[in-house]
Amino acid sequence: MAIIGMQDVSVGFGGRPLLERINLQIEASERICLLGRNGVGKTTLMKLITGEVLPEKGDVSRVPKLTITCLTQDVPDNLSGTVFEFVSEGLGQCGKLLAQYHLVSHQLAIDHDNKSLLTKLDKLQRSLDAENGWQMDRYVENIIENMELDGEMEATGLSAGMKRRVLLAQAIVRRPDVLMLDEPTNHLDIEAITWIEDFLAGYKGTLIFVSHDRVFVRKLATRIIELDRGRATGYFCSYETFLVRRDIANEAQAVEDSLFDKKLSQEEVWIRKGIKARRTRNEGRVRALKKMRNERSQRRKKIGNVRMQMQDIQQSGRLVIEAKDISFAYLPERPIISNFSTTIMRGDKIGVVGPNGSGKTTLLRVLLGELAAQQGTIRHGTNLQIAYFDQLHAQLDYGKSVYENIADGNKTVVINGNPRHVIGYLQDFLFTPDQSLAPLSNLSGGERNRLLLAKLFARPANVLVMDEPTNDLDIETLELLEEFLLNYPGTVLMVSHDREFLNNVVTSIIALQGDGVLKEYIGGYDDWLRQKKALPKPQPQKTPAKTVKQSPLKEPVRKLTSKEKKELKALPALIEKLESELRQLHEMMADPAFYKKGSEVVTVGIRAGELKKQLDELYARWQELETPS
Repeated sequence: MAIIGMQDVSVGFGGRPLLERINLQIEASERICLLGRNGVGKTTLMKLITGEVLPEKGDVSRVPKLTITCLTQDVPDNLSGTVFEFVSEGLGQCGKLLAQYHLVSHQLAIDHDNKSLLTKLDKLQRSLDAENGWQMDRYVENIIENMELDGEMEATGLSAGMKRRVLLAQAIVRRPDVLMLDEPTNHLDIEAITWIEDFLAGYKGTLIFVSHDRVFVRKLATRIIELDRGRATGYFCSYETFLVRRDIANEAQAVEDSLFDKKLSQEEVWIRKGIKARRTRNEGRVRALKKMRNERSQRRKKIGNVRMQMQDIQQSGRLVIEAKDISFAYLPERPIISNFSTTIMRGDKIGVVGPNGSGKTTLLRVLLGELAAQQGTIRHGTNLQIAYFDQLHAQLDYGKSVYENIADGNKTVVINGNPRHVIGYLQDFLFTPDQSLAPLSNLSGGERNRLLLAKLFARPANVLVMDEPTNDLDIETLELLEEFLLNYPGTVLMVSHDREFLNNVVTSIIALQGDGVLKEYIGGYDDWLRQKKALPKPQPQKTPAKTVKQSPLKEPVRKLTSKEKKELKALPALIEKLESELRQLHEMMADPAFYKKGSEVVTVGIRAGELKKQLDELYARWQELETPS
């Protein structure tokens, strides 16, 4: 049964409709991926589904009481409160009461005898009783736990990837019938992306998402809807099958358009020769020609592809960068790089991977000499011409137009020794003359990335350093960028979380593994995974020739003192006693009625935390006494 339907829906924002005569049926429990070039209307279609945008023509129908939650592409900066408070807001009024209750409970833990807080807590308890809030409280806690979040952390201080996870938790806690996600993998590290894939694969509701991450689409989509030239075409198949069927459909459409244009050309020749007699069949032929002209004028052109030209570059020396035992840290207790050595040669294409906040951009800056290594040495090769792609777009001036950002206000750029007008050059990157003269702030995220690529490739460089170049780019542009980098004769250093992009471009990977540990792996993303999972092979022991075999000498085992023996004997009973008390506390906390007991909730929570810490220490001590060195 369809839960959402569209019949002959058209919508636009002045001029020709962006989406035209859309007919669409969405069934329950489908996982639908919306694909299409930047600017074809994917976000607009999602807004039509939610009701945020109304159609100019046609009807959008939804089953009664359908709940829809949409997670937008941009991560807001104004997240406030703890993670629990923010996530619980997804429950509406009940969520606000829960957030206030937890806040007052924490305040009471500090100020036990505050009568005003006790009165407020009692009032909140009665309100939550009326809202069935205690079951919702446990539900929110389960979602936060499953999302591997810390409910007590302040949402403001989280990384962009963790904020996106918090936003997703808030969306899910609403239990929507339809969950809509716009570029959910942007700004997430690979570990977070794979976690979200696994989570969404088990989601019971209907999922509609926009993504240009090809691995993500392959794993999740059960249906693909492609938006192209104002129309929506559905494919009930896998991503690979979709690619084949789309190419077949495009070829058939091209043949049909070619035949139509040939017939129209023949009719135009006929009309120019003049009508010899005013016969009915000639009048009908004229009317048919007018209809063909109108039909041809209404045909939408397929969006072209970006044309990336490779500049004539002067080769760098064979050695590009040599790092020996380098170390770097912003804080002494949190090293980013520890005793790392690498040699980068001309033509190497190196991917840098690691969790958000692990220091990937810092590594690039240290290797380039923008940050001085605190230990070790870095040597650069000769004749290096470096171009840097910054994921934060710091090289773009938002106070200037698109045109002014390319050549610092000049009218021409020099490409391979030949001057080209800036507007003509920008058309290679799919910017119309009107867009070229418009302010930079008018561009979408994908268009800004394309502009930065245009700025990057307008200057000759033999070393490309690219920090997250794939964010917001459509699949067609991604594939062209892959082809460009594969044919690029210089050296590439790249930070990316796009797994297929890494597989297709890089020849080796530097992985930041935490605590300053960096390791190099040969190959792309899949090769890195295989090598990372492989167990280290035991080193073979060399036996000297013509020697008598001897039994290996055993190191003497330290004997326990009488005091330690007594301690070891008493540990099982003590652990059992503490575990029994902890079980009783957990049973109390599992009862929804328990949360009506005011300040006792805080006391029990603190005691449970102390017991868990004591048990961890006792188990560690037990193991230490049972296996003395």
